[in-house]
Amino acid sequence: MTQANRSGLIGGTALAVAAMLLSGTCARSTLAAETRPNVLFILADDLGCETLGCYGGTSYSTPHVDRLAATGTRFRHCYSMPVCHPTRVAILTGRYPFRMGTPGWGTFPKSEEKRTFAHVMKRAGYATAIAGKWQLILLGRNPQHPQQLGFDESSLFGWHEGPRYYAPYVWQNGKLREGLEDRYGPDVYCEFLIDFMTRNRDKPFVAYYSMALCHDVTDDLDAPVPFGPHGRYDSYPEMVEAMDARVGRLVDALDRLGLRDKTLILFTGDNGTPKSYIATAVEGKLVRKAFVSKLGDVEVRGGKGELTDAGTRVPLVANWPGTTPAGLVVDDLVDFSDFLPTFADLGGAPLPEGVALDGRSFAPRLRGETAEGRRWAYSGLSGKYWVRTRRWKLYGDGRLFDVENDPREKDPVAEDAQSAAAAAARRELQAALDQLGRGK
Repeated sequence: MTQANRSGLIGGTALAVAAMLLSGTCARSTLAAETRPNVLFILADDLGCETLGCYGGTSYSTPHVDRLAATGTRFRHCYSMPVCHPTRVAILTGRYPFRMGTPGWGTFPKSEEKRTFAHVMKRAGYATAIAGKWQLILLGRNPQHPQQLGFDESSLFGWHEGPRYYAPYVWQNGKLREGLEDRYGPDVYCEFLIDFMTRNRDKPFVAYYSMALCHDVTDDLDAPVPFGPHGRYDSYPEMVEAMDARVGRLVDALDRLGLRDKTLILFTGDNGTPKSYIATAVEGKLVRKAFVSKLGDVEVRGGKGELTDAGTRVPLVANWPGTTPAGLVVDDLVDFSDFLPTFADLGGAPLPEGVALDGRSFAPRLRGETAEGRRWAYSGLSGKYWVRTRRWKLYGDGRLFDVENDPREKDPVAEDAQSAAAAAARRELQAALDQLGRGK
């Protein structure tokens, strides 16, 4: 993609561009202001593809997300990290976590604080907000951390400090909120973002809903967190339906504000579905319950924490009425380093200086243009990692899988018995690992 395309010059006349250049005006910011969208970025927690009707799931009711997919574009090959913290680091920085020394749980690299997608969009004139889950550092130690990373406003539950659902423990713009004893956290986060979008309806904004749903309740406090109205914790199906309902609330708010045609909604998940959830507490001890979902008639067990498709292949739905093609299903490869450059592309914003990004923009696809896309995607956790195409997947330890025909990765392709296609894929993917500095 040319720099002119990335800056949003498509659609401007040659005469207008020439006039702006002659006058010394920045063509990027002037033209992009006419077409650049608001962004509502929704990141569901612990939600694999098999949970959604639009991906063939049959266990849960997800009408609002399904409607976004039916009237927008659905991606079949989006890949996250296997768990939430590295996924969020990749989203914010446009880089794979190993590039930054693999930040430990509850940390964020100081060197990256001014390079996040929030700062990128602020520099382009966007208002920025985040609500829901932070889980990068302990907010009790630094309540201003979201602002340091570029978010003008924030409403986030205190990880390792209090509940995320009923009677939530919420830091809002650096201060602990009071009077939430009878409130449900996801409603608090939704209301905050709706208010933010309402107040910023006349300027471009990025509203990042980093959902608590569908992660189970907080399990790291001395005493179990409060039950919900059923006298127990919500089940996984109840959390999926609550997630979908909050998506619907945000879409309805955009409709009321007259902003739907001006707003790109991106919906995805931070990793695969878990195998169990915390169902209740008995005598102060948390009780977990295993579950499976159905993809059509096939039972699918969650893979959160694994590098398999069950742990890293996640939904991605894009909806921008009048711009993103409706009813389109695409096989483009996307990984979580791609969000930052995509947001920058959409907002006509320069990329962070002094650092090489791993991500590449998929904004052309969102605009309905021809999209070249990336040749391979990457994911990793705890020193293990892979690169993959749609069909082939090569791990750092040399195992190659034909995931199109062996989706559960039961039979690695032996080097001494591989087909010509497998041999070619191994060479290509090994070159990708070498390029990343992760070869043998």
